[in-house]
Amino acid sequence: MTAAPLVCWVVVNSVPYHEARARAAAVAGGLRICMVQLAEVDEFRVLQQPKESEAFCRYTLFPDIPFSKIRGREMVRRLWACLDEIGPAVVCINGWSFGGAIAALAWGVSRRVPAIVMSESTEIDDGRHWWIETIKRRIISLCSAALVGGTPHRDYIAALGANAERIFKGYDAVDNEHFARGAAAARQREQDLRSALALPTRYFLACSRFSRKKNLIGLLEAFAIYRRLHGKDAWSLVIVGDGELRAELEAACDRLGLAGHVLLPGAKRYDELPVYYGLAGAFIHASTTEQWGLVVNEAMASGLPVLVSNRCGCAIDLVEEGRNGYLFDPYKALTLPMVMYLLAASGPALEDMGRASQQIIARWSPETFANNLARAAEVALSTKPPRAGVFDRLLLVLLSAR
Repeated sequence: MTAAPLVCWVVVNSVPYHEARARAAAVAGGLRICMVQLAEVDEFRVLQQPKESEAFCRYTLFPDIPFSKIRGREMVRRLWACLDEIGPAVVCINGWSFGGAIAALAWGVSRRVPAIVMSESTEIDDGRHWWIETIKRRIISLCSAALVGGTPHRDYIAALGANAERIFKGYDAVDNEHFARGAAAARQREQDLRSALALPTRYFLACSRFSRKKNLIGLLEAFAIYRRLHGKDAWSLVIVGDGELRAELEAACDRLGLAGHVLLPGAKRYDELPVYYGLAGAFIHASTTEQWGLVVNEAMASGLPVLVSNRCGCAIDLVEEGRNGYLFDPYKALTLPMVMYLLAASGPALEDMGRASQQIIARWSPETFANNLARAAEVALSTKPPRAGVFDRLLLVLLSAR
């Protein structure tokens, strides 16, 4: 029997969704997986959890410092030495920018090892400049296959020159079972947990870092309008997370008269998150730009209806309007409060919408990631890796240390 190919996946930090995908790739995908993480220290430490990596091997290049403190040239040197030691048949890179992606691709080009680019970029998630797009096209031309988030990500990377027959979807997956199981357990202890955590009876949940692109001020403003529409029966709002905008959010709550109706319980550990999902009535993701939005996966796996900004990369594939939730335009002030009102007034239909969310997200599971990574690896190994010209090699050298 031919041994499964050794696939090496280079990441900045290994966090829970990486763990779930890698385990599935080893078990369901039948691949030999080796994960190379640049740094053990995650600067948003709440994402970390005890590692359970029996199904795959792991190397950590800089175990004691965060990624932002790593010197570029030293990162390249250690990464190349590590890949030489591992000797993978295929190397997987996260995108085409920083975090060792270009350094790993440069290693693959040098050693004639095919590369799979894993991408969650879309046409609309950032400003586009012709010279940057030209560089991306050159990088994509050196990759043998692609594993992307969903439909808009497939369309974008194809527009950059990737062969449509070598693009596979399903990159953006979380451990659906972790959230489904945890949410169900929370509902079994609903009364005790609501009391212990001071959670309201009915609430919309948002979960994100407190950064500008998450549009949390816009969410608060929409919530204030929703409360005026819905009156005394209006739900509350819980925003899990933390970040540099916390003081600004607290001030906005005061300005909008939302004191007592908005809770900011802070960032929560991975094992705590399912409780907040499980006791919520619905989930909102209001970002003005988002490559995917893994928190939407988490909410759907937890059995929640979802309200998702149409600027999120996951929106097209995960939200079936009227079945498991609604989309809204974050740049139009009244669209979010209107769908909040519509959802909160749905009554018994909310449970059907939550079940629909779980049915839809079952198609975007770690096993989906695993199967499509295996297909991408098979395609990548079926032909010789692209050859790099002098310009491409120089480009990789210049970009590797970013």
